[in-house]
Amino acid sequence: MGLPARKLDRRYTYADYRTWPSDERWELIDGVAWNMGPAPSSRHQGLLGEFYLQVAPGIKGTRCRVFLAPFDVLLPDSAGQREDDVPSVVQPDLTGICDASRITPRGCFGAPDWVVEIISPWTMKKDLDEKFALYERNGIREYWLIDPGSRTVHVYQLEASNRYSDAVIFEQDAEVHCPLGEGIVVRMAEVFAAGD
Repeated sequence: MGLPARKLDRRYTYADYRTWPSDERWELIDGVAWNMGPAPSSRHQGLLGEFYLQVAPGIKGTRCRVFLAPFDVLLPDSAGQREDDVPSVVQPDLTGICDASRITPRGCFGAPDWVVEIISPWTMKKDLDEKFALYERNGIREYWLIDPGSRTVHVYQLEASNRYSDAVIFEQDAEVHCPLGEGIVVRMAEVFAAGD
Protein backbone atom coordinates (compact mmCIF):
# COMPACT_ATOMS: atom_id res chain seq x y z
CA MET A 1 0.00 0.00 0.00
CA GLY A 2 1.54 3.29 -1.11
CA LEU A 3 1.23 6.66 0.48
CA PRO A 4 -0.03 9.73 -1.37
CA ALA A 5 2.66 12.18 -2.45
CA ARG A 6 3.30 14.94 0.06
CA LYS A 7 4.86 18.39 -0.10
CA LEU A 8 7.16 18.55 2.91
CA ASP A 9 9.35 21.52 1.96
CA ARG A 10 7.44 23.96 4.19
CA ARG A 11 4.21 24.52 6.09
CA TYR A 12 1.32 25.45 3.77
CA THR A 13 -1.91 27.33 4.44
CA TYR A 14 -5.24 27.81 2.74
CA ALA A 15 -3.82 30.90 1.00
CA ASP A 16 -1.26 28.64 -0.74
CA TYR A 17 -3.83 25.94 -1.43
CA ARG A 18 -6.09 28.34 -3.34
CA THR A 19 -3.26 29.16 -5.79
CA TRP A 20 -2.64 25.56 -6.88
CA PRO A 21 -3.92 24.30 -10.26
CA SER A 22 -7.60 23.41 -10.24
CA ASP A 23 -6.92 20.13 -12.06
CA GLU A 24 -4.89 18.86 -9.07
CA ARG A 25 -6.55 17.70 -5.85
CA TRP A 26 -4.72 18.35 -2.59
CA GLU A 27 -5.54 18.31 1.11
CA LEU A 28 -3.66 20.10 3.88
CA ILE A 29 -3.21 18.44 7.25
CA ASP A 30 -1.36 20.57 9.80
CA GLY A 31 0.40 22.44 6.98
CA VAL A 32 1.52 19.31 5.10
CA ALA A 33 0.12 19.06 1.57
CA TRP A 34 -1.17 15.62 0.53
CA ASN A 35 -1.81 14.82 -3.14
CA MET A 36 -5.16 13.07 -3.38
CA GLY A 37 -4.02 11.03 -6.36
CA PRO A 38 -6.12 9.93 -9.29
CA ALA A 39 -9.86 10.46 -9.54
CA PRO A 40 -11.91 8.05 -7.43
CA SER A 41 -12.89 4.74 -9.03
CA SER A 42 -16.36 4.00 -10.35
CA ARG A 43 -16.81 1.64 -7.37
CA HIS A 44 -16.02 4.46 -4.95
CA GLN A 45 -18.39 6.84 -6.72
CA GLY A 46 -21.17 4.24 -6.82
CA LEU A 47 -20.87 3.70 -3.06
CA LEU A 48 -20.81 7.42 -2.36
CA GLY A 49 -23.75 8.16 -4.64
CA GLU A 50 -25.95 5.53 -2.98
CA PHE A 51 -24.87 6.70 0.46
CA TYR A 52 -25.90 10.27 -0.38
CA LEU A 53 -29.22 9.15 -1.90
CA GLN A 54 -30.13 7.41 1.35
CA VAL A 55 -29.19 10.29 3.66
CA ALA A 56 -30.37 13.35 1.72
CA PRO A 57 -34.16 12.68 1.90
CA GLY A 58 -33.98 12.22 5.68
CA ILE A 59 -32.56 15.69 6.27
CA LYS A 60 -34.83 17.53 3.87
CA GLY A 61 -36.60 20.28 5.79
CA THR A 62 -34.12 20.18 8.70
CA ARG A 63 -31.27 22.55 9.47
CA CYS A 64 -28.71 19.92 8.38
CA ARG A 65 -27.06 19.67 4.97
CA VAL A 66 -24.78 17.13 3.34
CA PHE A 67 -22.07 17.83 0.78
CA LEU A 68 -20.14 15.49 -1.50
CA ALA A 69 -16.44 15.85 -2.33
CA PRO A 70 -14.88 17.91 -3.60
CA PHE A 71 -16.01 20.24 -0.81
CA ASP A 72 -13.41 22.09 1.27
CA VAL A 73 -13.55 21.76 5.05
CA LEU A 74 -11.24 24.28 6.74
CA LEU A 75 -10.18 23.35 10.27
CA PRO A 76 -8.49 26.30 12.00
CA ASP A 77 -5.84 25.87 14.68
CA SER A 78 -7.51 28.37 16.98
CA ALA A 79 -10.61 30.50 17.40
CA GLY A 80 -10.42 33.65 15.33
CA GLN A 81 -7.79 32.32 12.92
CA ARG A 82 -8.04 34.02 9.54
CA GLU A 83 -9.22 31.82 6.68
CA ASP A 84 -6.00 32.36 4.69
CA ASP A 85 -3.89 31.17 7.65
CA VAL A 86 -5.71 27.86 8.19
CA PRO A 87 -3.23 24.94 7.87
CA SER A 88 -5.77 22.11 7.53
CA VAL A 89 -8.12 21.83 4.55
CA VAL A 90 -9.66 18.45 3.80
CA GLN A 91 -12.23 17.08 1.38
CA PRO A 92 -14.12 14.25 3.07
CA ASP A 93 -16.14 12.07 0.74
CA LEU A 94 -19.28 13.23 2.54
CA THR A 95 -19.64 16.10 5.01
CA GLY A 96 -22.69 16.63 7.23
CA ILE A 97 -23.25 20.07 8.75
CA CYS A 98 -26.12 21.16 11.03
CA ASP A 99 -24.76 24.63 11.97
CA ALA A 100 -25.45 26.90 9.00
CA SER A 101 -23.00 29.51 10.30
CA ARG A 102 -20.16 27.14 9.37
CA ILE A 103 -21.15 27.03 5.70
CA THR A 104 -19.33 29.62 3.61
CA PRO A 105 -19.16 30.34 -0.13
CA ARG A 106 -15.92 28.30 -0.22
CA GLY A 107 -17.06 25.30 1.85
CA CYS A 108 -17.14 24.73 5.61
CA PHE A 109 -15.19 26.75 8.16
CA GLY A 110 -14.84 24.84 11.41
CA ALA A 111 -15.81 21.34 12.44
CA PRO A 112 -18.76 19.74 10.66
CA ASP A 113 -20.95 17.35 12.64
CA TRP A 114 -20.18 14.25 10.60
CA VAL A 115 -17.64 13.12 8.03
CA VAL A 116 -17.53 9.96 5.96
CA GLU A 117 -14.47 8.63 4.15
CA ILE A 118 -14.43 5.70 1.75
CA ILE A 119 -11.01 4.17 2.17
CA SER A 120 -8.81 2.77 -0.55
CA PRO A 121 -5.28 1.37 -0.51
CA TRP A 122 -4.16 4.85 -1.62
CA THR A 123 -5.83 6.71 1.27
CA MET A 124 -6.10 4.13 4.06
CA LYS A 125 -3.10 5.16 6.17
CA LYS A 126 -3.93 8.87 5.91
CA ASP A 127 -7.61 8.24 6.78
CA LEU A 128 -6.76 6.01 9.76
CA ASP A 129 -3.92 8.12 11.15
CA GLU A 130 -3.66 11.75 10.09
CA LYS A 131 -7.32 12.42 9.39
CA PHE A 132 -8.48 10.47 12.44
CA ALA A 133 -6.27 12.63 14.71
CA LEU A 134 -7.29 15.84 12.91
CA TYR A 135 -11.02 15.09 13.12
CA GLU A 136 -10.80 14.06 16.76
CA ARG A 137 -8.78 17.14 17.74
CA ASN A 138 -11.26 19.43 15.99
CA GLY A 139 -14.31 17.94 17.67
CA ILE A 140 -16.04 16.33 14.69
CA ARG A 141 -18.84 14.46 16.40
CA GLU A 142 -18.85 11.32 14.21
CA TYR A 143 -16.32 9.88 11.79
CA TRP A 144 -17.29 6.97 9.57
CA LEU A 145 -14.81 4.91 7.56
CA ILE A 146 -16.32 2.75 4.85
CA ASP A 147 -14.09 -0.14 3.78
CA PRO A 148 -15.26 -1.51 0.42
CA GLY A 149 -12.73 -4.36 0.61
CA SER A 150 -14.06 -5.87 3.85
CA ARG A 151 -17.57 -4.45 3.27
CA THR A 152 -17.63 -2.92 6.73
CA VAL A 153 -18.25 0.50 8.28
CA HIS A 154 -16.20 1.71 11.23
CA VAL A 155 -18.03 4.35 13.27
CA TYR A 156 -16.13 6.57 15.70
CA GLN A 157 -18.13 8.80 18.06
CA LEU A 158 -16.68 11.69 20.05
CA GLU A 159 -16.99 11.05 23.77
CA ALA A 160 -17.17 13.52 26.68
CA SER A 161 -13.37 13.25 26.95
CA ASN A 162 -13.11 14.76 23.43
CA ARG A 163 -11.62 11.48 22.25
CA TYR A 164 -13.11 9.07 19.77
CA SER A 165 -14.61 5.87 21.11
CA ASP A 166 -13.27 2.57 19.89
CA ALA A 167 -14.74 1.80 16.50
CA VAL A 168 -18.14 0.20 16.34
CA ILE A 169 -17.86 -2.04 13.29
CA PHE A 170 -20.93 -2.76 11.20
CA GLU A 171 -21.03 -5.57 8.66
CA GLN A 172 -22.30 -5.26 5.10
CA ASP A 173 -25.94 -6.04 5.90
CA ALA A 174 -26.25 -3.53 8.75
CA GLU A 175 -28.57 -0.55 8.97
CA VAL A 176 -26.50 2.23 10.53
CA HIS A 177 -28.15 5.24 12.17
CA CYS A 178 -27.08 8.58 10.69
CA PRO A 179 -26.20 11.20 13.34
CA LEU A 180 -27.95 14.01 11.45
CA GLY A 181 -31.48 13.04 12.41
CA GLU A 182 -33.81 10.59 14.09
CA GLY A 183 -34.95 7.77 11.89
CA ILE A 184 -32.31 8.22 9.20
CA VAL A 185 -30.61 4.91 8.53
CA VAL A 186 -28.08 3.89 5.94
CA ARG A 187 -28.71 0.43 4.53
CA MET A 188 -25.18 -0.74 3.92
CA ALA A 189 -26.16 -3.73 1.76
CA GLU A 190 -27.55 -1.26 -0.81
CA VAL A 191 -24.50 0.99 -0.50
CA PHE A 192 -22.07 -1.87 -1.14
CA ALA A 193 -24.22 -3.25 -3.95
CA ALA A 194 -24.00 0.14 -5.69
CA GLY A 195 -20.23 -0.29 -5.82
CA ASP A 196 -20.32 -3.74 -7.39
